This record gives sequence, structure tokens and C-alpha cells, in this order.
Amino acid sequence: LAGNCSGWGNEQTLVLVKPDAVQRRLVGDVIQRFERRGFKLVAMKLLQHYQQLCQKPFYPALLAYMMSGPLVAMVWEGYNVVRSTRAMVGDTNSADAKPGTIRGDLSMHVSRNVVHASDSVETAHKEIGFWFQRDELVAWESSDRDFTYGP
Repeated sequence: LAGNCSGWGNEQTLVLVKPDAVQRRLVGDVIQRFERRGFKLVAMKLLQHYQQLCQKPFYPALLAYMMSGPLVAMVWEGYNVVRSTRAMVGDTNSADAKPGTIRGDLSMHVSRNVVHASDSVETAHKEIGFWFQRDELVAWESSDRDFTYGP
């Protein structure tokens, strides 16, 4: 899934807009940041009761938080999207996250830090497979590709 799906050598990454951000109606703000950066959205869904989380060895408090409300799962595609996304998201601890990052601007506490993003290409591949079926990813050509990445 992660890798050369589009034919122009782009990576894919998973981004989760966590329940605290959905409750605070920040989904559009998060999406806008990725669109403005030039990344292409190839999958998105709103989830609430996701059984796959119950099968993972999460801490009970984390599991309760992730199950506390809906979240938005997305797959973004673009050149160096994994590394760029990590920079856009900012430090896990909102007190350390720099202004201009998603967490630096929108998060107030480490336990409510708005988003999750894959930390490597390998992890992105696994996480995308966990949250999405292969046929849920949409391959499409962006008309602004040359303006974003050059000819």
C-alpha cells in the first residue's frame, strides 16, 4: 500500500484525527493543512466502534480514549509524506510542540493530542492495512501535480 501506488513515486501515510479533535470540530482544519501542503487524499472514513482496536494490546486508558467517540482515518499520498507529516504534526507532548504544527496550534494536553501519524514508511504500510481494505484507497491523478512537484 505505501509506496509507488500512483506511478510518480509517492509514499502514503496514515493520519488519524482522534476523538478529541472530532469533538472539537477540528477535522476540516487538519485536512486543510494537508491539502495546502500539496498532499493528495486517497482514503478517508469516519469510525466509531472499531473492533480491530479491541484486538490490540493497548493500555486500558488509551483504548477507552480511542473508543470514546468517532475518529477520522485518512490516507495521504505525496513525496516524502511520512517525514513531512511527522514534522507537520509536531511533538507528541503539546507543551513541546512548536507553534505552526498541528499539535502546537490545536492540542492542549499530551493525552488529547489531536492526531496520530505513522512514524515510518514501514509503519505506514502496516497501519494503512489495519484501518483500510485495499479497495478503499482511491487512485486518482491530481491536476496540480506539476505545480506541486514540478514537471
